[in-house]
Amino acid sequence: MTNDKKIRVGITQGDTNGIGYEVILKALADPMVLELFTPVVYGSTKVAAFHRKACGLQPVQFNSIDNAIQARDGVCNMVELNLDDLKVELGTPSEAAGRAAFMSLECAVADLRNGAIDVLVTAPIDKNNIQSDTFHFPGHTEYLESSIGDGASSLMVLCNDRMRVALVTTHLPVSQIASAITHEKIVSKLEVLNQSLRQDFAIERPRIAVLALNPHSGDHGLLGNEESTIITPAIEEAYNDKKICCFGPYAADGFFGNGSYTKFDGVLAMYHDQGLAPFKTLDMESGVNFTAGLPFVRTSPDHGTGYDIAGKGIANPASMLSAIYAAIDIFRNRTTYAEIHSNPLRKQYFDKSNDNVVLDLSKDDDDDDATTAVVNV
Repeated sequence: MTNDKKIRVGITQGDTNGIGYEVILKALADPMVLELFTPVVYGSTKVAAFHRKACGLQPVQFNSIDNAIQARDGVCNMVELNLDDLKVELGTPSEAAGRAAFMSLECAVADLRNGAIDVLVTAPIDKNNIQSDTFHFPGHTEYLESSIGDGASSLMVLCNDRMRVALVTTHLPVSQIASAITHEKIVSKLEVLNQSLRQDFAIERPRIAVLALNPHSGDHGLLGNEESTIITPAIEEAYNDKKICCFGPYAADGFFGNGSYTKFDGVLAMYHDQGLAPFKTLDMESGVNFTAGLPFVRTSPDHGTGYDIAGKGIANPASMLSAIYAAIDIFRNRTTYAEIHSNPLRKQYFDKSNDNVVLDLSKDDDDDDATTAVVNV
């Protein structure tokens, strides 16, 4: 975290022809937000003004700066990118908008890594027009894993106040899903989700539901055998060997409709639409896309570029606000978790033979150089 009292929230502009600027401007319009955090938007005051006028919004005063280090508390800051030649075409995908989106993302990620900002919130991009020689990823999640993951495995988590839905596979064609789901991948994703629920959401002993891949959970092999050969063994390994409190596989069709999701702290879905379709049906307005598993905190609204309503002034900023507040909460939870677990208590047991308390001073359970200290009682 920076030395400033307030958390610095970096916000990328997203696709400049979509609703990104509109929801950003609406989210920052209330001066009260400046008491909670310091916004640092990566974009252009000229482009922001264009969107404000097109949408008929109230002015938002920006402190125009060259880099995030110059950001001031108590004001909205704008890191000015070189977008003088950019032509904004509301509602129309363009290569220029894709280049501008990547320029914003690249700059913000660099500042996130060097500590100039504390968390990152990304406005929606067009996954097609952002593609280039420097961006060849299916989306934000995969790009961030490559650029700031430091070897860690990322996990896409959609979250709100009621549920947290994570995905084994993310942006894959449906024809490739079954072959991409492996025993090892499920166990790995369960480990990341379990740790995230503990450190990012402050749930000490999370309960995780795992969804099936096939209809009716395979119907005992009639509709597929991935449940018996891959998913169930993975759940058993995670439960027995990794000590993760996970259950399933549950048939996906009724799991959300009958309210079963309310009995768990997290849900692991097998693929994108299996998890996101019910999530967005239950909460389209304030859901948040969180990239778990990485050393840095990144969130995003759970909606897209909204080309069909760009420039009309009707985009709902609720998801953007939720993404900002979620990033702040997760950052604080991680800080608290790190403090609590920085000096864990060593194991103790009572030796009945001599009425002494024995303290295990080994670093971990597998330490070959384990030592003990005896305390007389």
